[in-house]
Amino acid sequence: MRRIDAIALTLVIFGAGAFLYWGFQWFGLDGIQAGIWTQALMVVGLLGWLATYLFRVGAGKMTYHQQLKDYEDAVLQKRLEEMSPEELAQLEAEIEQEERAHSSQSET
Repeated sequence: MRRIDAIALTLVIFGAGAFLYWGFQWFGLDGIQAGIWTQALMVVGLLGWLATYLFRVGAGKMTYHQQLKDYEDAVLQKRLEEMSPEELAQLEAEIEQEERAHSSQSET
């Protein structure tokens, strides 16, 4: 996120708080009650955002993780495309051998 985006987001959040405060006053709450309800809603919003952030971190769905996975997939695809048919056959044979070794270990 760029600095200007962070500044704009901060101003939007402050503006939303002011809008909520004035909205509660317009509906008839006094200044103290409007402030309490505004603060409560802002805290609930912050906790909701934090929950989604923690979920994305826990699930590994952050932008960096996704970019790294896409890069690794692209590198592997490029390597496969550059392999000769003989190298591909050798790789397939190695994979089958490893699968047989794992399945025989699982049986014991």
